[in-house]
Amino acid sequence: MTILQKSADAPATLGGTPAFPEGLALMRPTLPDLPALERRLGQILESGLLTSGPTVAELEERVAERLGVAHVVAVSSCTSGLALTLQALGVHDAVVMPSFTFSASAHAVMWAGAEPRFVDIEAGTLCVDPDEVWAGVDGASAITATHIYGTPCRTEALEEVAREAGVPLVFDAAHGLGSSRAGRPVGGFGTAEVFSLSPTKVMVAGEGGLVATNDAGLAETVRLGRNYGNPGDYDCLFAGLNARMSELHAAIGLHSLRFLDEHVARRNELVDDFWSGLADLRGLSRPVVEEGDVSTYKDLTVVVDPDVLGLDVPGFARALDAEGIDTRRYYSPSIHEQRAYRHLPQRDLPVTEEMSQRVLSLPLWSHMTDQQMTGMRDAVARIARHADQIRATEGDVT
Repeated sequence: MTILQKSADAPATLGGTPAFPEGLALMRPTLPDLPALERRLGQILESGLLTSGPTVAELEERVAERLGVAHVVAVSSCTSGLALTLQALGVHDAVVMPSFTFSASAHAVMWAGAEPRFVDIEAGTLCVDPDEVWAGVDGASAITATHIYGTPCRTEALEEVAREAGVPLVFDAAHGLGSSRAGRPVGGFGTAEVFSLSPTKVMVAGEGGLVATNDAGLAETVRLGRNYGNPGDYDCLFAGLNARMSELHAAIGLHSLRFLDEHVARRNELVDDFWSGLADLRGLSRPVVEEGDVSTYKDLTVVVDPDVLGLDVPGFARALDAEGIDTRRYYSPSIHEQRAYRHLPQRDLPVTEEMSQRVLSLPLWSHMTDQQMTGMRDAVARIARHADQIRATEGDVT
């Protein structure tokens, strides 16, 4: 039996003092200038018009302007926006998509009456691999791709595949409002891009989503679809949803939009600080953001090499938890491994399955302080220095 000695810089899991005794949450929505927001919310409540009003229309206009697209349709969630978009495009068969994404990406396909056909991702960016999309597109009725963690996909390659295959390309841009690809805002690529404004995103509305497109017919169908498919006379044209965004949510979204550039810049600064302080640490790496691209860094995700770090992802997460640092395994299990989707025909997805075992997302929010980031970075470094001891204690060595 081995006796492990506690060193002066021992991580919390080895008896050291936790870096964050009161906890460091994975995310916190950032809403500065609350008095201005409260005034606007009060005006909406006084008006008595809580849905389908001018605030939603203003949000749609402002975002369309920012993205340089012809149409933006506000909806109740990114999931409903994706489902309505796919329904409007008439998908009826397989939809080629990554398995390494949030489950809602596939749920929307199923709700639209189609079926996911999962393909593999790139090991560097963790976004869907255009070559794998091309290999799997035969007989499909659409392609969807996710800007994972806010990292832009290889949009031009995916657009080429979609053109050659003659199918629509829809981007799940849940993480991507504020990202750009080669200087062009995410939002105008493919047939449509669908954003999320839920509390975990950089721009928030409480809940909500936005469908961005240059296709006037698609935009009109999604507008009808978000209101049950009702053109106004209750003679519904198709089976839509109640997927309207409320005026209150739109007001929060407009308020958050004012600070979007500032928040994206701050998150990039924080992420760069995290990695620059760990430049000599082996066993952890960052997903690739290609030169000229900008990520929102919706998540600060690390890729763990357990053979080099000395800890696997569950062990690393437990050590961080002891420090008071919240984490999530975005995305493990991948969708094709989840019980809801195991019945589908399976393809070989070696990169997806490897990376789903190696990723871990750490806390990041737009108003995080330098001190909080430094404290988290130092805790990661301490854990890495003591990885062998931590692994030994987890092997029930005392």
